[in-house]
Amino acid sequence: MEATTELAKESRKETASARTKERTKEKKLLISAEEYKAASVIVGTKVITGYMEQYVYKRRADGLAIIDVEKTDHKIQAAANFLAQFEPKDILAFCKREAGWKPLEKFGEVTGARVFIRRYPAGTITNPTLPTFFEPKVLITVDPWIDKNAIFDAQRIGIPVLSICDTNNVTNNLDLVIPANNKTKSSIAIIFYLIAKGYAKARGLPFKAKITDFDPDFESEIAAAISASASVKAHISTQSQEQETSDSLEEKEESTQKAE
Repeated sequence: MEATTELAKESRKETASARTKERTKEKKLLISAEEYKAASVIVGTKVITGYMEQYVYKRRADGLAIIDVEKTDHKIQAAANFLAQFEPKDILAFCKREAGWKPLEKFGEVTGARVFIRRYPAGTITNPTLPTFFEPKVLITVDPWIDKNAIFDAQRIGIPVLSICDTNNVTNNLDLVIPANNKTKSSIAIIFYLIAKGYAKARGLPFKAKITDFDPDFESEIAAAISASASVKAHISTQSQEQETSDSLEEKEESTQKAE
């Protein structure tokens, strides 16, 4: 009985320590871990390639991979700092997936970067005879698989390539990987919002945009997700309190038995 009681106490200490560490980590993040979770930024797919395995924290019960939020946050900061080396006119951003159209358009608007969405205009950066030809110095995309034509052209002219990569992506043709969900609007929006904000800060530029400019539904999505998370935490807290009460009663009963 004494061993069981001591184990219960030790478990509670470890839980409290883990919560303290988690709060310390969140102070270093660009946004809270809850916001990353609510926007599904760290929710991957059921497929994990060898390239993306290093960024995976765990698998959920339903088989979906969960990406390490610290690594995602770090790479977003790295992407912003890397892009800050370039003038806006030298940055090309491309996204074929519809979920990224609005976020990328806003990214181009607030940073001045050149943006292509929907269909990649072949030859624009490789054929000098085209009237639309220009020479970017860096490319950022949303998905290295469906944006592969733009990446192929970037490789032909020898410029660095950055991309958001989900757990099912292959990353061998990229210079900087941003491990994150690249399938949903909320995730793509928050990533490009944070990159734009970091880019502006690094270059000393004004930045007045809000996350809702990149995703109008962001605040309602966050509120709903945080509310759901709070309900789960409250349930866990209640269970913990009940366990503590049970442990206390057992200790008293044991003391009474010893006294008798």
